Amino acid sequence: MSGTYRDLKAWQQAMSMVQEVYRLTQAFPRQETYGLIIQLRRAAVSIASNIAEGKGRSSDKELLHFLSNAKGSLFEVETQIMIADGLGYLTRPQCEDFLSRSAEVGRLLNGLMKAFRNMPAA
Repeated sequence: MSGTYRDLKAWQQAMSMVQEVYRLTQAFPRQETYGLIIQLRRAAVSIASNIAEGKGRSSDKELLHFLSNAKGSLFEVETQIMIADGLGYLTRPQCEDFLSRSAEVGRLLNGLMKAFRNMPAA
């Protein structure tokens, strides 16, 4: 697969998700500034960052490692969104919409990982 990380739909959707996390967490209670807010933001940033870093590596094995890290961060974000929902920081529709978007990022990551696993060695 040629191109840069910016050409990857998974990266583009992850970047959109980072912006959504920042928007959602602006409404969280102030006491969460150094708790859930920072955790959510860091994990969301990590998804897009790991995709980019993996694409910049020299081997498919390294790329797969970073895509796996991105997937782990995605699950972390989903868990934290459910915690925020349980604490009443999000509405049910906000939570459901976000989880739907994150599931799409997960599908894209799975597709990328499958594509790179199945590529013939150079």
